[in-house]
Amino acid sequence: MHSMKLPITQHQDQRYLVVGLGLTGYSVACYLLTRGYRCWVQDDRAEPPYRQQLTQRFAEVEIINAPLAELELDGFDCLVVSPGLSIRSDSIQQAAKSGKRIIGDIELFAEAVDKPVLAITGSNGKSTVTSLVGEMIAADGYQVGVGGNIGVPALELLEQEVDFYVLELSSFQLETTYSLRPQAATVLNISEDHMDRYHDLADYQQTKQSIYRHAGTCISNADDALTRFADNDIRFSLSDSSVQYSVTDSVPPMLAINRRGLISTAELKLKGRHNWANCLAALALAQTVGISEQAMIEALRNFPGLAHRSQWVAQRNGVVWINDSKATNPGATQAAIQGLDEPVILLAGGQSKGADMQSLCATLERQVKTALVFGADAGQMLADWQGCTELEQVNDLAEAVQRASEIALVGDIVLLSPACASFDMYSGFAERGEHFIALVEALA
Repeated sequence: MHSMKLPITQHQDQRYLVVGLGLTGYSVACYLLTRGYRCWVQDDRAEPPYRQQLTQRFAEVEIINAPLAELELDGFDCLVVSPGLSIRSDSIQQAAKSGKRIIGDIELFAEAVDKPVLAITGSNGKSTVTSLVGEMIAADGYQVGVGGNIGVPALELLEQEVDFYVLELSSFQLETTYSLRPQAATVLNISEDHMDRYHDLADYQQTKQSIYRHAGTCISNADDALTRFADNDIRFSLSDSSVQYSVTDSVPPMLAINRRGLISTAELKLKGRHNWANCLAALALAQTVGISEQAMIEALRNFPGLAHRSQWVAQRNGVVWINDSKATNPGATQAAIQGLDEPVILLAGGQSKGADMQSLCATLERQVKTALVFGADAGQMLADWQGCTELEQVNDLAEAVQRASEIALVGDIVLLSPACASFDMYSGFAERGEHFIALVEALA
């Protein structure tokens, strides 16, 4: 699959129009202007979010405050479009027809990068896998730049001295990327998402799969046929032990490479079967670039998960506390509970946004010992979950944590997975999660 480096139109000859001045557009404009390339910025919002930062750094930059459709584009060779904007809009399609290059920040990154890149996409789990692979590489003593669709924009990573880059890429970023040549790439899973931007699931799948286009090694999910690229993919699976990265049927199961157990799932702080699949994908990526097994195991053992996403907080007196504050709808809470084997004490509540709470009943019945509910829509939850599990209403999160600590037994998991938005009591899910962590740490 390796081929010659693609010919790139020289930056010096190009007149760039950066379309959209959000975080990505800002990173693109800074990248081009710092290098002395000719660059203009367009954003039709009255007050683009990064206008002030950009003009402070580059007083001479011209920011065009008008809709793209009204611009005369003859003066530009290349449009660098922010991922939040659809390249299927009439004005961008028109520009493409008239011979303009339409690219995104990842394409500029691909043109400049000279170190190995690991690229990760998928509907769910991207951020967890990207962060975990970064930890594995760091544990082996290498310098690693981690970012893209999470954390640091890709172009800012180029300013760091690193041995490897690990990029999370969204489907929107992949739409405008043509010459990225990752050493290894994976599509973790595909489920309906962003259907407002794609014709259908096949269209979305095709965009995701473009990550494999120039990849040295393609890593796909044997449990999700939509991720498959070719017969010689490296594969991971929770159900098929014949593939390279799998789970043993021992008790507790182990993460395995070619059926050889590497680490017991009981040793992972990352809880839930969906996270076992994420760990297997991370192993496959890290092994492709020669990361030692010792470093991979160390990272797996220590990785607590991402903040507010089934994040391991503490183990006290045989009880594990997990912060899943980012679960702001019933579907996310259901996934968090179903991933656990232990009995659960659920902390839930807030603003339900009219969601169907009854959809959680079967899961509550099967796995939740007690649900402690609080917040604006606690009453609705009490009504909807009547008879599904033991229910108690408390005044707030502090009281929920206190009550959970009184009723939890050795082997239980106390899970904050609210199934609701947090705005009745907090500025957002992050503040709610931080409060939960502080409350757990304060328990005597």
